[in-house]
Amino acid sequence: MRPEPVSPDGSDADRLIIDDDDRYSRLRLIPWWRQERLASARVLVVGAGALGNEVLKNLALVGLGTIEVIDFDRVEPSNLSRSVLFRGEDGGRPKAEVAALRARELNPEIQVVARVGDVITDVGLGVFADVDLVIGCLDNREARLWVNRQCWKVGTPWIDAGIQEIQGVVKVFVPPDSACYECTMTERDYQLLNLRYSCPLLTRDQIAAGKVPTSPTIASMMAALQVQEALKLLHDLPVAAGSALVFNGVGNQFYSTRLPRRDDCLSHETYPDPTGLFLTNKSTVAELFEAIRGMVEGPVELVLDRELVVAMECPRCGRRDPILRPRGKVRVGEAVCPECRGPSRPEFASAIGESSDLVDQPLGSVGIPPYDIVRVEGPSGSGFFLLAGDREARRE
Repeated sequence: MRPEPVSPDGSDADRLIIDDDDRYSRLRLIPWWRQERLASARVLVVGAGALGNEVLKNLALVGLGTIEVIDFDRVEPSNLSRSVLFRGEDGGRPKAEVAALRARELNPEIQVVARVGDVITDVGLGVFADVDLVIGCLDNREARLWVNRQCWKVGTPWIDAGIQEIQGVVKVFVPPDSACYECTMTERDYQLLNLRYSCPLLTRDQIAAGKVPTSPTIASMMAALQVQEALKLLHDLPVAAGSALVFNGVGNQFYSTRLPRRDDCLSHETYPDPTGLFLTNKSTVAELFEAIRGMVEGPVELVLDRELVVAMECPRCGRRDPILRPRGKVRVGEAVCPECRGPSRPEFASAIGESSDLVDQPLGSVGIPPYDIVRVEGPSGSGFFLLAGDREARRE
């Protein structure tokens, strides 16, 4: 769309015509639409399944400048009936990579960065801080709770959706004032969340839970609502923050409800702006401590947001095997002594002090992902530091 001056004195210079060579020309006719704002926006999409496919499709069509998508799963035949971006020949390939490729095919003008991994263990807090908003396309409470807490720490809005059969719900959360996802969790929700873990607090090898049945129609509808709310946020239009939009497909009933905000909710922790350090998650804990010397009064310790399984020790035969992985990545089957076949006990760490045996380990080896914001505590308070050396690598 461009101005067309039709008179020498310029009196008609503000008249606009449709430029058919502009792929966004019809969108620009919307009075409040700012294509340049969308082109400069950055959005994180968590999950590349049925919902994530539809969200990515819509973001690509409207020309959202940079999209980051993360998913650890791979394409299966059952995905083909509900996921618009997947093809039969994609079987076995990472969902995030395939979805990113197809989104770029829809609109070569945008950038789509695919991450194959788990949002809980593989995405640094700096990513949540850098994006304009997060769109959650998830199917479990644990990941939703993690995304919610990360968004609240850095003040990033996020939009959640859930679908089952032909029912769906979309929730908009805007920190710090609205209700959040954890505000709505019940005691039963926490009980179901804990089913993921066994007595020694390691991830169960298999959980007796069936796949949630969904139709492609409800995925398309709820994802469209998510992107529509995202467009409103990006254009500074009002949204119903801390509310849920619920759709009952059987009776074709829509209704919205205000979510209760709990002032004592654990998710409402917020971080101050971090100090950037030219370190990466390949730097050691000792190098981190050296870099912040004088910024936080010592003795200091690095706080681990992801509890670390340091080792497995067998009380029966005394065997000790190093693990060094976040708790969520250690399975119950690993708590069996390979020597005597008896049960081993996990050794956990939630912080690393200056005198710890782990100070010479790379930050990545103690569960800190690239471009994270780390918290270091001392006697007089805490310091927050961004691993800024990872910035460029995460955008490749």
